[in-house]
Amino acid sequence: MKLIVHLLFLFVICLLSTKAYAGTDLSTYTPPKDMKNLHIHELGSSESATEFIIFVRNEVKAHLHKEHTELIYVLEGEGLFYLDETKQIVKPGDFIRVNKGVVHSVKVTSQSPLKVLSIQTPKFIGKDRHFVDKPSSTPSK
Repeated sequence: MKLIVHLLFLFVICLLSTKAYAGTDLSTYTPPKDMKNLHIHELGSSESATEFIIFVRNEVKAHLHKEHTELIYVLEGEGLFYLDETKQIVKPGDFIRVNKGVVHSVKVTSQSPLKVLSIQTPKFIGKDRHFVDKPSSTPSK
């Protein structure tokens, strides 16, 4: 089942991208040595989606996207991922769908940074990230 989800996810990436990423080795993307908490690298973008490699050292504060759905595939590291009132442990190979309007955050629990492939649909230009106050069960702001 996990293989089917992985293949479906890669198929969606191919459909949404304007650039061809066949053969792109995502393991070659590494965070800068001086990274504080967060490093975001845009892989590509079209009108229908924007793809990112995101590294998180500590946490991503609770936020939501009013106009975007975010698809996340964990490549490296582990953490506690919060979706509204639920939390789950995430590790390499895990897939998370965050529908628009859903509050989400993550707290890294591994020694190494969390590395994810994030796809925002439609095209993400950086203005649809709305930080929110959250219940005490989520990582601190």
